[in-house]
Amino acid sequence: MFTGMLDPTTDRTPEPVLSPLPDAALDEEHRPLRIAMVVPPYFEIPPRAYGGVESVVADLTDSLIARGHEVTLIGAGTTTGTGAELVPVWPLPIPERLGEPMPEILHAALTRKAVAELAAGPGLDIVHEHTCAGPLNASSYAALGLPTVVTMHGPVEEDLLRFYQAVGSDIDLVAISERQRELAPDLRWAGMVHNAVRTDTFPFRADHDGYALFLGRFHPDKAPHLALEAAHAAGMPLILAGKCAEPIEKDYFEREVEPRLTDADQVYGVADAVAKRRLLANARCLLMPVRWEEPFGMVMIESMACGTPVVALRGGAVPEIVVDGVTGFVCEDPAELPGAIARLDEIDPEACRARVVEHFDVARLGEGYEAVYRDALRAKAIADPLDRLRREYGDLDAGLDRRFDEGRRLMRAVERTETGPALADREGAVDAA
Repeated sequence: MFTGMLDPTTDRTPEPVLSPLPDAALDEEHRPLRIAMVVPPYFEIPPRAYGGVESVVADLTDSLIARGHEVTLIGAGTTTGTGAELVPVWPLPIPERLGEPMPEILHAALTRKAVAELAAGPGLDIVHEHTCAGPLNASSYAALGLPTVVTMHGPVEEDLLRFYQAVGSDIDLVAISERQRELAPDLRWAGMVHNAVRTDTFPFRADHDGYALFLGRFHPDKAPHLALEAAHAAGMPLILAGKCAEPIEKDYFEREVEPRLTDADQVYGVADAVAKRRLLANARCLLMPVRWEEPFGMVMIESMACGTPVVALRGGAVPEIVVDGVTGFVCEDPAELPGAIARLDEIDPEACRARVVEHFDVARLGEGYEAVYRDALRAKAIADPLDRLRREYGDLDAGLDRRFDEGRRLMRAVERTETGPALADREGAVDAA
């Protein structure tokens, strides 16, 4: 702060005295980090069946712990299948309330309190948000000295785009595919980290059974009706496994899927972690006839990890994941799908597995997010002294303005005092004349 005094009898201004700035923590490359991992309250970590976000979070958590970091999960339930400690803000997961707005708001409020307690107690370095409303807490976390990293797990729809534009300066936003980032170039992206799997937990098979597999939600965007048409045209039975619980899913199933089923097809329902691996490993191929901008598509890397090729329509991140002609086929039109199925003998299962090991294994997930965390902390280390400098120079400018105004008032007072008698004598002489 400014501590000098302005001398009204001189033109010299004393040198300002600034409080010393703290040393920035410049070497953050090797220090273990303390991370609060905020997850949605709907499913366990890891999930028993449905729950793509929760699967990614579980793998990321263990990958970070393996890299020497301390991770605390904030979510629902009493236990976690990871190596992290769980801070439960809900007694049990609430899958039945998925899609309601109020649980999101309440979860954000409960999470903010939990993060504040962790910061005040054992201490934190960073908050990683995987929820919808959670980024609203970022400014509160910044006041605690904590950067907030947010993973964009879903599509960048119009409302979500406006939301992240509104909070963009408070968060470090991470895309899960280049295509996702490309579709929202105006957002303040901190980086891109592809989702990943623990490759060694997926059984590899070089030979496969004679069925195609659809694994995903029964939703128009996922288009299982196109998978049925393609499999039938190629003379191959189809197993369909996935969630069909929400009204739009049930309506779509009744209108588009059920009428296309044959006796050779099988509707499996939701597959848990064990059944999913068995279905993928035994399938001749995975069919992904997506009709939307798929942000990532975990099932594609899970399939390839088993040595099972993917036959997909071009959409979203599909071309980033599937190498056309090497790990499957990327088609431009649904009419091309049967022909691609007929060419499956051209695909080497070993190449499918190798693609996942090299690009989508969980080790790369931890490495990618650690880099994002350290970038966020470096930016904070630079920004904090600059903010303080701006504040102190603001105080300095204000202090100088006040001292200058006081000096001018004092000089005018002196001038009036010195010129007063002479002015009175002149006025008297005029009167006498």
